Amino acid sequence: MGLEYKYQKMKILILNYEFPPLGGGAGNATYYLLKELAKNDSLEVTLITSSTDRYRIEQFTPNIKIIFLDIGKKGNIHYQSFKDLLTYGWKAWQKIRELDKTEKFDLTHAFFTVPCAFVAMWFDTPYIVGLRGSDVPFYSEKFFWLDKIIFQFLNKYIWKKAKKVVANSQGLKELANNIAPNQEIDVIYNGVDTDEFKPAVQNDNMVLNIVSSSRLTKRKGIKYLIEAFNKLSLEYEDINLQIIGSGEEEDNLKILAESTKHREKIQFLGPCPHEQMANHLSQNDIFVLPSLNEGMSNSLLEAMASGLAIVATDTGGTKELVDDDNGIIVEKNSTESIYTALKKLHESKQLLDNMKKQSRLKAEKLSWQKMAGKYLKIYNIQ
Repeated sequence: MGLEYKYQKMKILILNYEFPPLGGGAGNATYYLLKELAKNDSLEVTLITSSTDRYRIEQFTPNIKIIFLDIGKKGNIHYQSFKDLLTYGWKAWQKIRELDKTEKFDLTHAFFTVPCAFVAMWFDTPYIVGLRGSDVPFYSEKFFWLDKIIFQFLNKYIWKKAKKVVANSQGLKELANNIAPNQEIDVIYNGVDTDEFKPAVQNDNMVLNIVSSSRLTKRKGIKYLIEAFNKLSLEYEDINLQIIGSGEEEDNLKILAESTKHREKIQFLGPCPHEQMANHLSQNDIFVLPSLNEGMSNSLLEAMASGLAIVATDTGGTKELVDDDNGIIVEKNSTESIYTALKKLHESKQLLDNMKKQSRLKAEKLSWQKMAGKYLKIYNIQ
């Protein structure tokens, strides 16, 4: 009688309350990670995420299943309230308990410390934590007291129990190490699809097109961009500004834009479906990221791949992507600094064109395949 051997796939559970169309950069990163993991036949992956309408299960690929939990999501799909996070955390915990009776996962990959890694911590399966930005204490000013009273201690405990902690930028790692100096943290950058995001075949615009894409919150610093653009528009008429996104500051920013002299040159495009973003970016010349704090911005990477010069504050992973070759680093909370950078690029087409080319070249060195490969090493697959 012959000996039979059944090949066992490694079972990975991924937790992220964001997944397109819900959420932002972390949702997109999860989507592209799944696309890469789908190519590995030795893996069987289950993602537990949030639904915008109802509970359902979808087969993403033959080896990847997505469970969408109904969290009763209301309002802006790109912003998650405390209620959304608590609901997801509770329902994810219940779902894992149910799955644990029939499926034994080898590893849990949790995007965000809270709620995802907090949920993972209650089970026997080893887990890794992917730090994304907002889950690192003192990343956002509006959570200062919660971070001071609760999360700096809770997160430190969650990280200590994890198999591995991974930040998506060196800057985010350093911020996390401020509260946990002895915590070992790896850095794995986000990637970008350079086939999807690429420069326009031809751009003969007679105007300078400026764009910013982000959630419209105070932390993103968009008001300084609008003020800088207004100042520049008083000197030059051949400029336009597009603002892509939505959020709690949207009404205030629109009021600010309406108060400017050339308000017709400022367009608010609202939230943009991911499949349309490449076309929007490629029609522009300069991408501005005036954020007060950031992890590793997917929007910045997509703008670079689209061949845009970059004007950005020194925050998160910015200096790991932007230097004198492809952009200008500006001060935080500074209208004047953004104005000076935009004016410099407006007055030198050669400088602008060189920076646009260098952005594309830098982006070509980054890929989701490279990012996924580093995670596979942590999974002990490679």
